[in-house]
Amino acid sequence: MRYVSTRGGAAAADFSDVLLGGLMSDGGLAMPETYPQVTGTELAAWRGLSYPELAFEIIRPYADDIPPADLKRIIARTYTAAAFHSDEITPVRQLQPGVHILGLSNGPTLAFKDIAMQLLGNLFEHALLKSARELNILGATSGDTGSAAEYAMRGKRGIRVFMLSPHRKMSAFQTAQMFSLQDRNVFNIAIRGVFDDCQDIVKAVSNDLAFKARNHIGTVNSINWARIVPQVVYYFKAWFAVTESNDQPVSFAVPSGNFGNICAGHIARSMGLPIAKLILATNENNVLDEFFRTGVYRVRPPQQVVQTSSPSMDISKASNFERFIYDLTGRDAELVRRLWRQLDSDGAFDLSATPLFGRVPRFGFVSGSSTHQDRLETIRRVYRECNQIIDTHTADGLKVGLEYREQDVPLVCLETALAVKFTETIREALGRDPERPAGLENLERLPQRFTVLDADAVAVQDFIERNCRS
Repeated sequence: MRYVSTRGGAAAADFSDVLLGGLMSDGGLAMPETYPQVTGTELAAWRGLSYPELAFEIIRPYADDIPPADLKRIIARTYTAAAFHSDEITPVRQLQPGVHILGLSNGPTLAFKDIAMQLLGNLFEHALLKSARELNILGATSGDTGSAAEYAMRGKRGIRVFMLSPHRKMSAFQTAQMFSLQDRNVFNIAIRGVFDDCQDIVKAVSNDLAFKARNHIGTVNSINWARIVPQVVYYFKAWFAVTESNDQPVSFAVPSGNFGNICAGHIARSMGLPIAKLILATNENNVLDEFFRTGVYRVRPPQQVVQTSSPSMDISKASNFERFIYDLTGRDAELVRRLWRQLDSDGAFDLSATPLFGRVPRFGFVSGSSTHQDRLETIRRVYRECNQIIDTHTADGLKVGLEYREQDVPLVCLETALAVKFTETIREALGRDPERPAGLENLERLPQRFTVLDADAVAVQDFIERNCRS
């Protein structure tokens, strides 16, 4: 499989190149030249596979420069019951007939990001061992990506992690998960700003090709294709769990800020998985919902990004949205390049009066948004009716998903994290705290190690250069 840029100005690359490189050299995102098509025969054969076996079948065509035996071994080492506290890895539980939660929060950091990040850490280690290289990973997080990356990379030879997060804008639990790590290869940088500022810095540094080459910079954010493709697997796994035959469609409700998780659903659907609807749920920062309703993609300036009780979606610039627009345009890289130039200059682009917006329904997307009061009510309802406590982001997804639920079509809502990561809001909703997993009782009291910097790419580059050879 070869990979091309959404902006058309970079040479084609193989999987290992995009794994270690992150952004393409022209600033675009890596996309496979084609999506492998899954046949009915393959679906039938895959229905009984274990999670590692299924992951191998789905990922193998995308990572065909890795010897199959090596890839199979890496996947088997990643997806274990010991790491994810379940043989199923991503178990599906029923809330009510026809409505399900896909459990994605059983990994080391209690968030869905673990599913891809644990594999990414092992893929990095494999690639670096083969090339005798080192890698300095630069990432941005609004909460869960950072901890998932740090826990996946901590202690790994040849890898350092420089993780940017918006200063004082994550939950206390999320902050403590990251900042309490004392590993010498982990550097937490709290940026005076919002998540979009962090993400902009990552892109700016990644686009400084001389700096990137000199300091061996890679990324773990979902701008890295290798972060997206492992997430495709659990769409297939969930579909198998709630269907009995190949002709049964399923709808997925996905809380979405950076468009990475639902982009994996788009890829699964493009491969041939029978998905009826991809239901995108936002919080009060409803940039993506606005696009799917109106055709206008309008990025908010930092001062207009609202701090909410589902903070991992407090995002205005959805990086992976470029991948969808690339497919929407029929893979017209020149048009994508023009649209993103317009986005940079005007802060928005408008497809409402173009044939492109009329094509959106073909891809199965619908959308909606959720407010603080909505998520409180959804958390209360699920607890009252199902005796389960869900986190704030999952509540956003479920609220919007139920609005689009179709009779006789199973609805699967993707879980984002365990509720314990958002104790303050759970306490507001239910008058009680969620249970904490063993060993995390005193997490917020642990010593924290981090550096505060202004939202300045040069300052971050200076910090990396001072520490990347330590």
